Amino acid sequence: MNKRFQNTRKIGFLGILANLALFICKLVVGFIFKSQSMIADSFNSIGDVFASLMTFIGNKIASGESDDDHNFGHGKAEYIFSLFISISILIIGIKLLFDSIYSIVIKNEVIFSYHLILVCLMTIIIKTSLYFYTKKYYLKDRNILLKSSMIDHRNDVFLTCGVLISILFSKFNIHFVDSIIGVLISLSFLLSGIKLFKESYNVLMDISLDLETKDKILNCILNNNDIILVDDIYSVAIGDKYIVVLTISVSGEMKTFDSHDVASRIERDIKNKFENIKEVFIHIHPI
Repeated sequence: MNKRFQNTRKIGFLGILANLALFICKLVVGFIFKSQSMIADSFNSIGDVFASLMTFIGNKIASGESDDDHNFGHGKAEYIFSLFISISILIIGIKLLFDSIYSIVIKNEVIFSYHLILVCLMTIIIKTSLYFYTKKYYLKDRNILLKSSMIDHRNDVFLTCGVLISILFSKFNIHFVDSIIGVLISLSFLLSGIKLFKESYNVLMDISLDLETKDKILNCILNNNDIILVDDIYSVAIGDKYIVVLTISVSGEMKTFDSHDVASRIERDIKNKFENIKEVFIHIHPI
């Protein structure tokens, strides 16, 4: 297992442990002091356990080597499991929205307690630390599972900050803030969940390279004087990388050996210049 997958496994396992501890702590304190936001936050933590578990399992599968049944490896597992995480974020967002609106209707009152404040501060510190720790490795490895975990930790910081604000307002018998903040945060959950779902879905549906990268590849090829024309350029995503399929036109007078040598040079050049390209397949068209 390479370093990229080792980093993701470590972060997934750490997330499971941290979120389990936070779930138990927030649920107990939330019920004792009748804080709807804290109870919602606790169920968000159990959702975070699921997200961290999906990161751990997805990474384990994605780290598998190429085999006879999966010639290009198991990289798409990252996007399958990030899709699961995005769905969990959407479910939590919908539940939080429903609970917050219901809390407004029944005029739920939060019991102020310094214990609630302590739990919030502890959660914010832990989740902020996990966010920056995960972000560090995401920027390095560009693993969408890490991005999913990073978004999840960031959402938790926002949610708990909202809970903290509502608790502070309850000190002055202003209780409606608890539910209003819950509504606003649930909407941010839904937005981030939809965005992550779309990114995962696009890769699973074999989205091609962006136009800017395609143009760079074309320029790279056409700098070769032996190439008359690039007839076609196709690409397909396999995890965090792409396979590129090209049809290039060369002079019909060129020897077969020479044309294959040109294709080999182009393949090496593209793979060396573009880190997100795993394989290049070239069909030569003599004209």
